[in-house]
Amino acid sequence: MNDLKRNWTNGLLGRASVVMLISILVGCTDVGESNQRAEQKRYQSDFSMDWLYRSFGGQSRVSKPKNVIYVLTDDQRYDELGFMNPIIETPNMDRMAAEGVHFKNAFVTTALCSPSRASILTGQYMHNHGVVDNNKPPRDGTIFFPEYLQKAGYGTAFVGKWHMGELAPAGRKLDDPQPGFDHWVSFAGQGHYYPIKPNGEQSMLNINGDAVKQKGYITDELTDYALDWLDSRDSEEPFFMYLSHKAVHSNFAPAQRHAEQYADRTIPVPASQADTPENYAGKPMWVKNQRNSWHGVDFPYHSSLDVQAYKMRYHRALSAVDESLGRLFKWLEDNGHADDTIVMLMGDNGFMFGEHGLIDKRNAYEESMRVPLLAWGDGLKANHVVKEIAANIDIAPTILDIAGLESPEQFEGESLYSLARGESESEWRDDLLYEYYWEFNYPSTPTTFALRTDDYKFITYHGLWDTEELYDMRTDPKEMHNLIHDPEYLAVVADLRGKLFARLGDSRDGLSVPYTEKFSHGAVFREGERSKAAEFPDQWLRNGSERDLRDFMKPDKVRAGLSKAKPAAH
Repeated sequence: MNDLKRNWTNGLLGRASVVMLISILVGCTDVGESNQRAEQKRYQSDFSMDWLYRSFGGQSRVSKPKNVIYVLTDDQRYDELGFMNPIIETPNMDRMAAEGVHFKNAFVTTALCSPSRASILTGQYMHNHGVVDNNKPPRDGTIFFPEYLQKAGYGTAFVGKWHMGELAPAGRKLDDPQPGFDHWVSFAGQGHYYPIKPNGEQSMLNINGDAVKQKGYITDELTDYALDWLDSRDSEEPFFMYLSHKAVHSNFAPAQRHAEQYADRTIPVPASQADTPENYAGKPMWVKNQRNSWHGVDFPYHSSLDVQAYKMRYHRALSAVDESLGRLFKWLEDNGHADDTIVMLMGDNGFMFGEHGLIDKRNAYEESMRVPLLAWGDGLKANHVVKEIAANIDIAPTILDIAGLESPEQFEGESLYSLARGESESEWRDDLLYEYYWEFNYPSTPTTFALRTDDYKFITYHGLWDTEELYDMRTDPKEMHNLIHDPEYLAVVADLRGKLFARLGDSRDGLSVPYTEKFSHGAVFREGERSKAAEFPDQWLRNGSERDLRDFMKPDKVRAGLSKAKPAAH
């Protein structure tokens, strides 16, 4: 038996159940008809003979598949790295960048935990995978990319925070093992940093379906479980491990050994945090209104929280994650896998600490949607900075590419593997869609659509009486000068808006606005003595005229064509 046939046999026959295999390939009649239909519906388009042939039928680009460890952090923003931030120390993340690759323009397609994680696992935008908030679970039949690795003979493990919807389907628990993983360690919802919850209850883990008590600090304990699996796995199989940390999600709780770390350092206040006319000139009204809300600096989490002190706890909680990386590197080196394994680190979304008067994420500003993305390992270009736009939807095709597998048709991202090796991509993406759908439980952030290019960011809001935004990201990286009303940029706005809605319309189910049922009043409280509602933009304060009555619906493309003004040259 040659290597190809052995890979086929071990990868498909050894890992797929007989019922599944027959259902996929020939349509078995020995199982119940309803089960057969369900399995065929789930796998027919994705695990097709065509895809299997392309991936296993002689076109795999690797003779020996590489191992992959994908480390996902929670709420780690793009500049929360020691080599980018002199206040903190992250020696192992710095090592990844120095010995490997830093994707400096990495983004998520939505800055919210569950939708971003679904995009990572499915390779799809949110409007296609359907996980639109932190409540809604994945649709029945959703394919997660580790399932393809299983079919190819990989041993797979998930360790850590799953958090794909707070509402589990009937008959299931939030932390139940999920398809695509041979080994499973997780917990319900956000989990807890320490074993005893604030209410005094014991925090539990789900280990392959069994309830087990959490024993220690969660970052350390998840790393222990990850190393235990690496030690116990089948050494003949290539492996994929998805290590998903709870850290650095709020409320940030560092390990005891880091409780006083950085005590001699001061957290600066972002210049855009000040409540001044200059900072809010041209900004949407909702941004200033959000200052006095759950996600604003005037009433953060409905409390008197010190935002800068809060960020210090964030820095400290990250230290244990960096140490976890160091333990993984040591295991790889001690066990002879440093030369056949690729390690990736990414944040599921960013986090704001006062920028524009906001905290948390959800919005389309850089601190919210831009994340760290690092890759280290054999074959990658050392000390390499990738400037192209990378995204969470690229993770699934990248890891399949590393394994020598082709991406199935439903993936919307692209493999980053060639860029990580230092190869040029002449047809790389020019823009990236961002989408966030209004949540009733956090109503201060509206439904947000944005298009991020190398040069510009265009942001529009759905169902909201407010201004749009356009920023020149080359000259205004802090997004302080809204160009939306500048006639020189009207053609740019029209172009980007058209591209944005074309991307939203690229949907298997047709363009739609997802929603979920409202079951509580949401975070609507305000502090009576703090900031009030924002003023209307100056451009809107005018007496109506005959032209206003007839011109307000004229398309921007038409108006741009009628105008002598041209987009600014760069």
